[in-house]
Amino acid sequence: MGSLRLILGDQLNHNISALRGYDPSRDVILLAEVHEEATYVKHHKKKIAFLFSAMRHFAEELKGKRHRVGYVRLDDKDNSGSLTGEIERAVKRHNPDKVVVTFPGEYRVLQAMQQWQEMFDIEVDIRPDDRFLCSPNEFKTWAKGRKQLRMEFFYREMRKKYKILMRNGEPQGGRWNYDVENRKPPKSGLEVPPPYKAKMDTMTREVLDLVADRFGDHFGDLEPFHFAVTRDQALYALKKFMDERLAYFGDYQDAMVEGEPWMYHSHLSLYLNCGLLNPLETVLKAEEAYHQGKAPLNAAEGFVRQVIGWREHVRGIYWLKMPGYADENFLGAKRALPKLYWGGDTRMNCLRQCVRETKENAYAHHIQRLMVLGNFALITGVAPKHLNNWFLSVYADAYEWVEMPNVTGMVLFADGGLLGSKPYAAGGNYINKMATYCGNCPYSVSKKNGANACPFNYLYWDFLDRHKRRLRDNPRLSLVYSSLSKMGAEKIEAVRSDARRFLRALYRDKGV
Repeated sequence: MGSLRLILGDQLNHNISALRGYDPSRDVILLAEVHEEATYVKHHKKKIAFLFSAMRHFAEELKGKRHRVGYVRLDDKDNSGSLTGEIERAVKRHNPDKVVVTFPGEYRVLQAMQQWQEMFDIEVDIRPDDRFLCSPNEFKTWAKGRKQLRMEFFYREMRKKYKILMRNGEPQGGRWNYDVENRKPPKSGLEVPPPYKAKMDTMTREVLDLVADRFGDHFGDLEPFHFAVTRDQALYALKKFMDERLAYFGDYQDAMVEGEPWMYHSHLSLYLNCGLLNPLETVLKAEEAYHQGKAPLNAAEGFVRQVIGWREHVRGIYWLKMPGYADENFLGAKRALPKLYWGGDTRMNCLRQCVRETKENAYAHHIQRLMVLGNFALITGVAPKHLNNWFLSVYADAYEWVEMPNVTGMVLFADGGLLGSKPYAAGGNYINKMATYCGNCPYSVSKKNGANACPFNYLYWDFLDRHKRRLRDNPRLSLVYSSLSKMGAEKIEAVRSDARRFLRALYRDKGV
C-alpha cells in the first residue's frame, strides 16, 4: 500500500504537513489515544479530555472527507499504550511503504520517531511543522552570534516578514511595542465578558466518562467542561475574543481580579497549540480589528506580540537548546514543589486563588503564572524540573516546547539570562498593585517582617540576599541591590529569620 500518516494530538489541522499529498486510495491516517501520553506527567483531567475529544472530532471530520482513518481509542482492548506500540501495530496491519509524520512539539517524541525507521525497517518521513511562522533552522540563523536572545528584536523581524501592523515599512503608530500602556491595575466596575462555552455533545460526554474512569487520581476538575473541540468552535471563540475582549486586552492584560480567572485574555492558546487555529489567521484578525476601529493599537499590538513574537520565540529557544536546556539550573535551586500547588491549603490568598482556578479550569493567565505561581517558586528555590513538570501537567495549553522556556527561562531564570534579562522576582507590593487578592488575605502586604507580614515581602529580599553573588552585577537589578546594601545587619537577619521560619512551616505542612 502507500503511506501510514500519523497525526498527533497537537496537530489537529487539515493542512498539517503529514497530510500533504495524501492519497485516499492508498494511504491510511492514524490517530491514537495512548496511556503513555496522558501519564508521562499526570496531566490535568480536563486537559486529557480536551485533547481526546478534539482528536475524536478531528477524526470524524477526516472520515467525512472520505479519508481512511485508523483511530485507536484508549479503551480499545488491543491498545498498546504508547505511540511507538501503535505505530508497530499499524505497520503490521497495513504494511505501508513508509510512515509520514509532522515534526513534533516535544524532544522526547522526536527521539522516538527517529528510532522507528530502524525498529520497523521502514522509511520515516519527518516533515517540518509549517504551522509555525519561524522554523527551527530560521531561528538558529537569527540566534547565531547573539549572546542574549531577546524576544523584542526577534519580534520586529517577524513583524517585517509577515507585514503585520506595518505601514510603509515602519511599525504602525511609529513604535514597535506598546507594552508600557498595557500594565493598568484593575479598577472597580470592570465588566468582564463571560468566557466562550462550547456546547457539549455525545462524543465529548463519552470522553469525559472515560477520563473520569481512567484518570480519576489526576489533578484537576473535569467538569464543567466548555472548551472548543472542533475547528468551527475554535473559530467562533476567536471571533468572540475579537468582538468582546480585544479592546480591553491591552490595558488589563497584567491585572488579576479575584473571581475573574479569564479576564480579557483570549484563551486561544489551547486551540493554537493543538492545531485548531493557526497563528497567522489570529494575528490577521487582530490587525483587522484595529483597522476597523474595534480595538486600540496597544491592544492589537500586544496580542500580535504574544503570538508571533513570544510564542514563536520560545519555540525557537526550545529547539535551539534541547536537550541540554532541560537540565539548566543557574541558581542551583533544589527544593521540592510545595504541596499547595496540588491544591494543598494555604492562607496566602493570591496563591490559593491561582491554584484553585488552575484546578478548576486547567488555565491561568500569564501574570498569574509568572508573578504569583512562578514568582513564589522562584523566591522559595523550587528546582526547575519540579516546576516544569507541574506547569506541563496542569495547563491545557502546555506542551514542552512552550512550557519549558517559559518556566526555565522566564519564571526561574534557570538559563542564566538567555531568555530573560533578569529574574521576575517581586514582593507583595507588585501583587497588591496588580491584583485584588490582598484585601482578602490574612497576611498584611504592608508589613515587611514578622509572622503576619506578607511572605512575598521577606522571601523576595531573602532571594536577592541568597543570590547576590550571581545577580548583583545584573544591570537591571542595580537599584534593588543598592537598596539591599543599605539594609542594616539587623534588618537582613530579620529577613533571613522570617524566610527560614516560613520555609520550615511550608515544607512541614504547618499551614502557611
